[in-house]
Amino acid sequence: MASGQEASRNLILLEEIERDPDTTQATLAARLGVAVGTVNWHLKRLIAKGYVKVKRAERRKLRYIITPEGISLRAGLTVAYIGNSMALYRDARQQSLRLLQTVREQGRASVFIDGDAEIAEVFRLTCLEQGIQVATEPGANVTIVEIRGRTIGLMGLGKGPVTEVGDDASPSRAHGAAWLAESTSQADR
Repeated sequence: MASGQEASRNLILLEEIERDPDTTQATLAARLGVAVGTVNWHLKRLIAKGYVKVKRAERRKLRYIITPEGISLRAGLTVAYIGNSMALYRDARQQSLRLLQTVREQGRASVFIDGDAEIAEVFRLTCLEQGIQVATEPGANVTIVEIRGRTIGLMGLGKGPVTEVGDDASPSRAHGAAWLAESTSQADR
């Protein structure tokens, strides 16, 4: 079974090849943020498994063609990606609700969100839905919520809980945050 990262790279490769069959390995490597050798390795595996065919378009130019099996693989990877994204969203939402309960128990009605990734946006929307004001800057009686990657942490509540969403969380102990190692389901199953 392919790892989450490998499946993600395969999906991106298949999508890029479908979009532009004349793409180069260098272009694919730049889009994936990996070395050309890594793209070459993945393409060789996709070719060996029958998901992609290669035809010579010109003397030094190759054309990649996705086979029907490759289209089926891409469809399956897309469905898995959507499922993983929804699981991550549900985890982030559950953890946000739990942390907001802690904020309420501490008598606070306002939070400042320190972070700007997708998890921060889920937290912000959950705050608005739950009637918790989102402050534009930290201040007195405002709980600071630190979001780093998939880790959500409460600051300024003494021993407030912190939660990890997904599987790549690496808690920071900056600013005296109290971190509770509570792992949720992994998004890359």
